Amino acid sequence: MNRKVLIVFLYLYAAFFSIAKTLRLPNDWAEAHWMLDYRFGFIKRGLAGEIFRWVSEKNEFNITILSAGILFLLYLFIIIIAVRETWKRSCNLSTVVFFLVFFLSQYLIFSAHLIGYLDHVVFLFAIAAVYLIRRDKIVLSSIIAAIGILIHEISFFLLLPVCCTALICSRTERREFSLQDGFSKDNLKRMAFFLTFPVLTTLLVIFCQEQQAMTFQVVYDYLRTFPFITVKAADSVSSAYTKSFLYYLKDESGHFLQRLFISKATILYGIPQLLLLRMLYRIFNLKGRFLLLISVTAAAFVPLLLNAIAFDTYRIWTFPYMILFLEFWVLSSRYSADPLEKNRLTSSEWFLFVLAAGLAGFVPNVLFDGETERFSIALRFLLLLPVAGMLYWIQKAPADTGGTKKLSENEK
Repeated sequence: MNRKVLIVFLYLYAAFFSIAKTLRLPNDWAEAHWMLDYRFGFIKRGLAGEIFRWVSEKNEFNITILSAGILFLLYLFIIIIAVRETWKRSCNLSTVVFFLVFFLSQYLIFSAHLIGYLDHVVFLFAIAAVYLIRRDKIVLSSIIAAIGILIHEISFFLLLPVCCTALICSRTERREFSLQDGFSKDNLKRMAFFLTFPVLTTLLVIFCQEQQAMTFQVVYDYLRTFPFITVKAADSVSSAYTKSFLYYLKDESGHFLQRLFISKATILYGIPQLLLLRMLYRIFNLKGRFLLLISVTAAAFVPLLLNAIAFDTYRIWTFPYMILFLEFWVLSSRYSADPLEKNRLTSSEWFLFVLAAGLAGFVPNVLFDGETERFSIALRFLLLLPVAGMLYWIQKAPADTGGTKKLSENEK
């Protein structure tokens, strides 16, 4: 079988395995977000529901169709980016391992489980913003980022950091990334210009939330008019939309260090994420670009700060996967793979890969609504055997280095 075709099949198979474990219809908590809009005045996260109100009748069926379409579109972009980047790098083994771990990761598992959540819209906006920055469309990317804030305020933690990394990389000409390269006068101007709209929008959302005139009871009574929204979901969503950010910070910040350093997610999610970071370090030779490594690492793990204001720890720990994925795309647009890199992994990297794949593939995740993942441990083992077989064949097959050589020549 053609090596490229086999890699595409490997990615699709791994993604299907992860998605099939938890895919379901949108829960009432996700549906409640789509029911809220600006009918009672400006409110955080209201833009998505407002646009939905313009184009469609608000009912459970339409929310399901919309949620499925958004998730499909997100998966489609992810697959396209992964395949194009892998082919661009001549199907290099490190690249294949990076994307394979991503497709087996808890991000794919939770994205299917949390179908209908606004997180998926935010990451679609993140893809669009990075795409525009890659093409030097700073104004449009800034507007997209600002709209993302109005969709969900977590865009500040998910979208802005990776966009800043893209901006830092976009005007760097030299192979050795230095402080002067990354924070040149031109780069700082472009970053300040980009951040203007989203930062002002964030301040507007915070101000309106702290001065919120809409009461819990108004939102709760409205949501309870829909038979598919339960009392529990109506109560939870009404609190999220009407209580201030300071309220949640005071209530949740005491658990921050525990959620970050000594939670179950620290191991289950942290080890695979460290492998992805290691692959970025290796593929793009970040050893000689220390400042860039700091920027990439910081952007990837900024989302974990959300543990200080939110209690859904496992969902939050999935975000660095997607940020690392986008950072691969960002780095690839500017830097070639290390031309001296051998097309094989070290023993320690193989060990870390097996451990990461095992944690993501075999250890059941704590899901919402009391649900559990599909597939027994024995069945998972059988389903992952083809993954091991395909990866073994890809690792043994000779690599085409033409693409890497071409990239290296272009960079020079």
